[in-house]
Amino acid sequence: MDLRRQMLGAVLCAAAMTQAGGVPSEFGIDAPELARLGDLAVGVRTLFLVEPDQAEVLEFNAAKGAAPKRDRALTVDLWYPARPAKNAQRETYTGIFPSEPPAAPVSFSVPGLALRDAHTAGGNYPLVIVSHGYSMAPAAMTWLTENLASKGYVVAAIRHDDPPVTNRAQFAQPALRRPLDIAYVTATLQKLLATDRLIDPQRLALIGDSFGGYGVLTAAGATLDPASPLAKRIPGGMLLPYVRGGELRATLLVKSLRAVVAITPAGGGQLAAWGKEGLRDLTAPLLIIAGDRDRIEDYASGARAIFNSATGTQRYLLTFKGCGHAIGLNPVPDGMRDRLWDQDWFEDPVWRKERLNAISAHFITAFLDLYVKGDESRASYLNVPVADSSAGVWPKADDDFYDEFSPGTGGITVWKGFQRTHAVGLELLQAQPGQAQPGQAQP
Repeated sequence: MDLRRQMLGAVLCAAAMTQAGGVPSEFGIDAPELARLGDLAVGVRTLFLVEPDQAEVLEFNAAKGAAPKRDRALTVDLWYPARPAKNAQRETYTGIFPSEPPAAPVSFSVPGLALRDAHTAGGNYPLVIVSHGYSMAPAAMTWLTENLASKGYVVAAIRHDDPPVTNRAQFAQPALRRPLDIAYVTATLQKLLATDRLIDPQRLALIGDSFGGYGVLTAAGATLDPASPLAKRIPGGMLLPYVRGGELRATLLVKSLRAVVAITPAGGGQLAAWGKEGLRDLTAPLLIIAGDRDRIEDYASGARAIFNSATGTQRYLLTFKGCGHAIGLNPVPDGMRDRLWDQDWFEDPVWRKERLNAISAHFITAFLDLYVKGDESRASYLNVPVADSSAGVWPKADDDFYDEFSPGTGGITVWKGFQRTHAVGLELLQAQPGQAQPGQAQP
């Protein structure tokens, strides 16, 4: 075991001593194979970016037919493979979420394994841009950001500074700004971090949770429908220059994109952001993760419809059966346990959150390694032998161990990378470009 791995192990042990269950990015013994942390220590730093001369959509003046313009400040949290220094301090993340009115917003903290401002380890890593959900924050997604950084990715999570989700009168701000923020931050970091040789700007992925899913799908190339209910909710036609056929549409698009992950994505359903045609314009491989009992973003007209409509690309739909909308965040922090509203930002009524996160991390790792890093060995984790995980079988043999990972071959149809009794309650569909209906890959 090399020095970096030893020091990472020491960090994890220390974290486990401070909180039962450890840090969100380290999963339990029932985690599928690819969910486990990588060999690299993790650093975190904070970047402050300014996009000049941006329209303030919430201050649109109908009489003047215009909105004032100001510089838009954006904070970005950056996780990366690191060289830990002796006595380096682990990060504790903090965030604030709206609570149920009239209660005040609630603050929380999350223990991390990342080391603040640690020196980078090597370079030319793929870049992953993460966009959180409406009124959320990167501090609530460290299960994924730290985990990916330990596996050789540089992960940049944008703090979008949304208005409170409880004030729907301000919906126009995230609806307009989300894809614009993603496009600006991506282009800026592709230049900035490539100059430092920390990333390879030609290897890029986008990950979005909930409203961030709407943002990354749009920035990835799904064209917005000018007649959509979403477009009509933005005053003064301020979205129209960016819709399908609009003169500024190209400014929403990121370059060198190799993969997109949308977790419980918004934008379908009643918003119908892309209409019947816009999702066909996606060309980067797509992984959608959703629950089929989502009460926030309807599964049938949301995740499933997005999967069916994105016929221009290879795509996958991982469904947690009986699961709702709260898939993309950490397990609930202590500070969010006093009210059910606050807890339900984080937790699902049925699925254990650590389990949800471990399964999602397993498939996101396989997907990004395959399409961003070009690791063809990961395809076998996505080409599952049966679409319904509960239908997998593992004929018992005398030399099998109870916690052994399935190879997914040789008559064993339990999904590869899962233990024999732990691949249940899931469905994984895939479809190739041009294919309107899901197909079943051969093992």
